Amino acid sequence: MVMEFGCQGSTWVLNYDIEADIMDKIMDDVKQGGFTGLDMQVALLGRYKNEPNRFKEELDKRGLKLAALTLPHAFDGGKSSEKERELQDYYFDYIKHFPGAILNIPSRVGQNRDNLLQRQKEIIKGANELGKRAYENGIVTSFHPISYETSYWRFKEDYDVLFDGLDPKYMGYTPDVGHIIFGGMDPVEIIKESLPLIKHVHFKDASKHQEWKKMGEGDIDIPQCVQVLKDYGYDGWLVVEEETPEAQTQTTETIAEIGKYVEENLYPIVKGE
Repeated sequence: MVMEFGCQGSTWVLNYDIEADIMDKIMDDVKQGGFTGLDMQVALLGRYKNEPNRFKEELDKRGLKLAALTLPHAFDGGKSSEKERELQDYYFDYIKHFPGAILNIPSRVGQNRDNLLQRQKEIIKGANELGKRAYENGIVTSFHPISYETSYWRFKEDYDVLFDGLDPKYMGYTPDVGHIIFGGMDPVEIIKESLPLIKHVHFKDASKHQEWKKMGEGDIDIPQCVQVLKDYGYDGWLVVEEETPEAQTQTTETIAEIGKYVEENLYPIVKGE
């Protein structure tokens, strides 16, 4: 595939664990915003949670694709918990109904950064083992670091451990440019460094002072990030989202605004115009 733009469910519901039955609204918002795909946390599948075929029918009606399902993991003790494995098995089967869709794996944030290197190695071990199980089921997985205050993946030295430890045969990397800049890093440089690992991409804008911004109003050079990916030959999804306060209350309008930004500033790069 060539690079395509989709939307992530966090713009509608920020917490990955809050369940909501709003998928029809999400699909309509995404379509009206000019996007072609969805990356949804599994908690937002709603009425389609047990009906992948029906979900695919509704996507097809709107000319949309499932880009990814997002399934957060803690990997406590260096392995998937029994509950995490049950969810993996279920969504391995679920995602097979959607050719080309991947499983995006955010790392859960701990209560602190104690025993940091040990926890990082445990998470990497668990992620690689999950990636191998997924690979054996024909599923592509990609690891998504989150850089909040008590995250295990906050700063450049944390990312160095991650990039050194992920097994590229089984587990990819999902750069999230907002979380990258929250850790004091340059998203363009991190993307350049990790290009061989990248299987999925999340875009949202933010300032260098750790403030979420509307797309194009922050300090992230998003067009340059896209240019770097294009020059490398990346052919996956570019998934957009927004975490400003108004995004949660005016989501339809927010998605339309992001769509306009993408159309004017990012599509020309992807199309080589």
